[in-house]
Amino acid sequence: MDLLKFDAELCTLCNKCIQKCPFGALNMGEKGIEVNEKCRMCGVCVKVCPQRAIRFEQKARSQDKKEWKGFLIFAEQERGKIHPVVFELIGEARKMAKKVGFDVDCLIIGGKGTRENARILLEYGVQHVFVFEDPCFEGFRADIYTDAAAECISRQKPASVLIGATALGRSLAPRLATRFHTGLTADCTSLDIRENTDMVQIRPAFGGNIMAQILITDSRPQFATVRYRVMDRAKKVEACAGVIEDMEISDGMRQSGIRILSSQVIEHQKSIEEEDILVVAGRGVKSERDVEMCRKLAEALGGQLAFTRPMVEEGYGDQKHQIGLSGRTVRPKLIITLGVSGAIQFTACMNQAECIVAVNTDPEAPIFKIAHYCIVDDLYQVVPVLMECLKNRKEE
Repeated sequence: MDLLKFDAELCTLCNKCIQKCPFGALNMGEKGIEVNEKCRMCGVCVKVCPQRAIRFEQKARSQDKKEWKGFLIFAEQERGKIHPVVFELIGEARKMAKKVGFDVDCLIIGGKGTRENARILLEYGVQHVFVFEDPCFEGFRADIYTDAAAECISRQKPASVLIGATALGRSLAPRLATRFHTGLTADCTSLDIRENTDMVQIRPAFGGNIMAQILITDSRPQFATVRYRVMDRAKKVEACAGVIEDMEISDGMRQSGIRILSSQVIEHQKSIEEEDILVVAGRGVKSERDVEMCRKLAEALGGQLAFTRPMVEEGYGDQKHQIGLSGRTVRPKLIITLGVSGAIQFTACMNQAECIVAVNTDPEAPIFKIAHYCIVDDLYQVVPVLMECLKNRKEE
């Protein structure tokens, strides 16, 4: 959206708006004052203009889609390693790229070791990896990461930018979408692309009662964040034909308004997204004692106990162990649901598991529609039998 308008008849080119802009978004061009992608619509320039020559005008502006091509994946790093969601984004982008003849590129920002990680990305069939490596990027600081990413996007003009729906990604993506005055669809569970390069961004909406298809038909680039473990991981290619491009880092780009006073590495605990085996306690589990019974089953299987939203709301678990739209998305090899009815808000975030075993007394429970093995029985009868079977198996 072209938000700032300058009245050439009123403007005296006094430069006050340029001087007062806190983000360096204004500069003097050949035809007068120009606005770049750093504009954050703060309104300072409108307030300081003595001639009232600047105004906001929220009028949508169509982009020439032919100028915006390809996919750009933001390659997040976590503790010096590429976050696993990046490889899922590459895999999905490569599928869509084949339909419209696009390239798939990556952008990676960080401190020492970033360029080495860029070489790993080439093994997964990306054409270019744009690298910002500098000590100033040690530790995530939203302002300078946004500046670097915006610089790359402005130069490369990708049609779509995909970012993992991690804590970092959820901070970075909306800032970038605001910079480019375009749309952002958060927490997508599926993606597709049309012949005209409009990306179909699919996500649950209205409390999970429908799956909405969202399109950004006029603006570019199209931004989307995708949850970890909802898409297939990209496979390595035999011949790596991609190249690494080191991006120029200006002095201004190194200036952050955020100071890191101290940092501490938190001991990593395996999350339910990373777990291969999960046991889920639903509303059919009636007490804390019964929750412990389910937990023992999970531990006996070598996995973790997870919960549905109602169980978390009742205080039996925390959000880190909640599966659902307001919790986590999982894709384990085995998931056993105990007393879970199977509302779409829950199933949308676990239906890609390799093997789903459902236990419920209601033969009409929605969970049975997606389960591979359906046990219509009381979980208080089933769980002890499963525990006994596991015990006997270990003793053999």
